[in-house]
Amino acid sequence: MFHLIDRRLNGKNKSAVNRERFLKRFKGQIKEAVARAVKDRSITDIERGEKVSIPVKDINEPTFGHAQGGVWERVFPGNKEYIKGDEFDRPQSGGGGGGSGGAGDGGEGQDDFVFELTREEFLNFFFDDLELPNLIKTQLQQTTTFKPMRAGYTSDGTPTNIHVLRSLRGALGRRIALSATPMEDLNAAQEKLDELLETCDEHDPQVIALMAEIREHKGRLAHIPWIDPFDLRYSNRVRVPNPTTQAVMFCVMDVSGSMDEMKKDIAKRFFILLYLFLERAYEKIEVVFVRHHTQAFEVNEDEFFHARDTGGTVVSSALKLVKKIILERYPSNDWNIYVAQASDGDNWDSDSPTCRELLANDILPLLQYYAYVEITEGEPQNLWYEYERVAAQYRHFTMRRIREAGEIWPVFRDLFKKAGLGERSAA
Repeated sequence: MFHLIDRRLNGKNKSAVNRERFLKRFKGQIKEAVARAVKDRSITDIERGEKVSIPVKDINEPTFGHAQGGVWERVFPGNKEYIKGDEFDRPQSGGGGGGSGGAGDGGEGQDDFVFELTREEFLNFFFDDLELPNLIKTQLQQTTTFKPMRAGYTSDGTPTNIHVLRSLRGALGRRIALSATPMEDLNAAQEKLDELLETCDEHDPQVIALMAEIREHKGRLAHIPWIDPFDLRYSNRVRVPNPTTQAVMFCVMDVSGSMDEMKKDIAKRFFILLYLFLERAYEKIEVVFVRHHTQAFEVNEDEFFHARDTGGTVVSSALKLVKKIILERYPSNDWNIYVAQASDGDNWDSDSPTCRELLANDILPLLQYYAYVEITEGEPQNLWYEYERVAAQYRHFTMRRIREAGEIWPVFRDLFKKAGLGERSAA
């Protein structure tokens, strides 16, 4: 039996295997430290690592040592304070360690154990309890399935897969190639025979020899088969990977005039976080960016966050565009479809009922999940009240309000927390 020990070193000259074991063992304490760290962090800094500390008491391990048993006496040189028989208290543990706080004449303690999480480790712990909800059609973690696909033709196969046209085309090409030389020889002999017959009779030895040669050439041509096993071609099908899950996420953002810079900044931060989460958690997922004012446009990521156009507010234009894109490119039978919408809720009064009808009748039946985030400091806007009627009808439609940037984290985690960690309800 052989034991293989992985002693490869990472960039910090520490054992990568031991580091993974440490992170797994103290996962709970590290997640708490990460949660404390993100409270004071800007969302734009989410991708950097973090220094976290763990109390020393949490990483202490039991040890075994040899004690000096029995009754024993020791005499220390230079003793001026104690004589034989004096008793004194045992020093408390940690008395010689460091600690935090100002200078003083008492107190004891130990420094916390501090280490640095890499960017990848930090994001793994932060997104550990998040997922796209209601992903019930298939699981991304499952092994990839395969589907047959046409891949040309092959010379081997079963009779049921014979491609007749391709086989006859190959047979015709073979017969033309093999009969070229015998046909030239036959034509040449036939011309020479015709010339001889003009001056000689049929019993002439030369005529008899040419006629024998012509019969030989015709025999060679007759022996060329019309179709040969070599000519057979079979339809070839190969197994290609077929993703077990196809998911698409629509990011819809209001960029109308009522969305001031503060609201746009909150919306942008929310979608930055969402996009980072999706990109990190799911390898096989597409993201569609839709921005709208009175008109809606499908844009790329850069335009979604940085374009400067603005105008009035007609939210239904975005919903109509989302519906159009779904019907044209993402059939609900094959795709898990998600929509996240950020707006200040300010919409034309006559347009909000249209939005409710579009969601209830046309869009939500096609979706797995719809998350609506309303960014407003005061009371909810008219769109909020229409959406409440939709939320009462569909459980996979959720809505939240964000009043300030500090609420982005809890709202995001609440919208995308794993099933079983609490019910989602409108707030």
